[in-house]
Amino acid sequence: MDFNKNGGRLDLRKIKGIGERQAEKIISSFGSEKEFLKAVQNYEVDRINSIEGVSQKKAIHIINTFLGNPNKEFLKTDQSEHIYNDIIEKILGFANTKYSENRILLMSPLKNEKTITDNIDFVMKAKYSVSQLPLEEIKTLLKKIDSLEEPKPNYDPSNAILVETQEDYHQLIEMGLNSYCPVITGDEFENPEDFEFIVYVYSEGLIEFESQNIAMVNSSAEKFEIVPEIVLSYFKKNYHVIENTLKIKEILGRKSLLGDVIDIINLLEAQDLDETIFDKTVESAKNKADLKLKEAIEKIDLKGDEVLDLLNESMPKKIQKIFDEVITEAQNEVREKTGVSFDPFIQKYPLELDHAEIERIKKQEMGKKYINAFEGNVKAAKTLSNMKRMVEEEIQEILLFDYEFTLGCFAHYYDLNPPEIGNGFSFEGGINLNLALENKAEIQRVDYTLESPDNVVLLTGANSGGKTTLLETIAQICIMSQIGLPVCATKARVKLVDELYFFSKKRSLDAGAFESFDELEAITELEAAVKIISSFMDFIGESDSLAVIVTHMATEILKYTNVRVDGIEAKGLDENYNLIVDRTPRMNYFARSTPELILRRMYEKSDNKLKDIYRQVLEKF
Repeated sequence: MDFNKNGGRLDLRKIKGIGERQAEKIISSFGSEKEFLKAVQNYEVDRINSIEGVSQKKAIHIINTFLGNPNKEFLKTDQSEHIYNDIIEKILGFANTKYSENRILLMSPLKNEKTITDNIDFVMKAKYSVSQLPLEEIKTLLKKIDSLEEPKPNYDPSNAILVETQEDYHQLIEMGLNSYCPVITGDEFENPEDFEFIVYVYSEGLIEFESQNIAMVNSSAEKFEIVPEIVLSYFKKNYHVIENTLKIKEILGRKSLLGDVIDIINLLEAQDLDETIFDKTVESAKNKADLKLKEAIEKIDLKGDEVLDLLNESMPKKIQKIFDEVITEAQNEVREKTGVSFDPFIQKYPLELDHAEIERIKKQEMGKKYINAFEGNVKAAKTLSNMKRMVEEEIQEILLFDYEFTLGCFAHYYDLNPPEIGNGFSFEGGINLNLALENKAEIQRVDYTLESPDNVVLLTGANSGGKTTLLETIAQICIMSQIGLPVCATKARVKLVDELYFFSKKRSLDAGAFESFDELEAITELEAAVKIISSFMDFIGESDSLAVIVTHMATEILKYTNVRVDGIEAKGLDENYNLIVDRTPRMNYFARSTPELILRRMYEKSDNKLKDIYRQVLEKF
């Protein structure tokens, strides 16, 4: 399949790691190429990742490739990719929704200056916005937001759909309505009482019956007019997402129709049918009536002829009056609580229940209630069906807000500032992201400049003095700027570059032509090593590239090339013999080495002959 991106065309099968079979499987799972491309443009990593055999990493790779964001074109070494991943992980720490996580995972270094500056402006506006919001409250609500889900049909065998012909039957089967309840034809229909509720989908009205539990719907009706649960279950399933989205929009002061949706769903829940109300109400009224009868009859003083009436199985007027009053009162209670006037009691002591009458009334009234509820559900389903698109847009709006909120929080908590895109590379008050959130007095912000004609620099200084941290800070500022993020510095000017190389002895590298550069200091012959390194530096210096090289061979290298040397000065040792370092590099300055300071620490901690030995060694520095 093809995708038109900036005039180019891309075939899913040509993406590395995607073969013919998997490409077909991916497209098939979306139903069409159009739907797949829609998912790509909506950054739906999790939807693509849900396909069997497609990992999250591969899903990200697919979307990045289609959107033209291949990281490998920019991040040319394992270490530069590691720094990029570390930045992304820090941003992900502020994400609250799967949508936001996916968008963050797809962020890549860019090369278009306008797109980069637009992105930086976007994040800075988000930074200001979050500074005005109740962050913890919004975070709590956002964590309860997700994309809306289509629920699986809930099959209810107690209900049925009745049709007249086999043709009607097959039509409803094709519509998938048999996933919700049995679909039966007139030939199979015998007793309406076999089901609690029946929807009769008629064409000509050929079937005649007498029953209170049947609603009639024309065969030309919409699916939700036959089974309103098709629509209602969608909104019930996503009730809490809708509810929490509404709360966020209220905090943000944005208009919303979600309150109307919530009201409709709540009203439906309040109207849920409960046929046990008849049994419970009648039983309660009976118990009260029995107690009243007992108390009243115990107080009656019967005369001789009244006793004879009892023996002749006739009810004395005094007792009959009591029964009439108590039973009438019980009937009134049942009517008030059920809304139905009927007599479920048989006059005896204690009272007996007329179960046949109770069941008749239950079926009659529940049939009416089912029909009323069905009509109410159809009305609600129609209203909600018309609102569905707008509801989905509101949820998507808040998912997009979380993406903005995530970036805004990242910029807010790390106190990021917008870089200026220009020539050269410099920053003031810069700090490594790994140190930015630590509130320690000894953490120092640094300034640095790297620009023509000094576009290649040797960096010297003490071990553990901060040289590697500075290099990582430079790489972070470079990567973040080209992603379109503000940077961790009070002020910065950044030159857009095509590629970023970061070499470290701590990691195995795969960097093409530069692969061996990292190992040059390991060459046994020092003279040969410095000649090779100086040659590389000359090549870089003659280009538009920028380079900072940390080395302990600065003196030897300068015999073969003329570049600026900067130094991170270790000033000495504190009372605990820890390094005292000014971590802002001094320009055109050779910094003192760590070995001298280590020897001095050993000298201070030693005594007698050993101390004298260290003194003599120090004299040679």
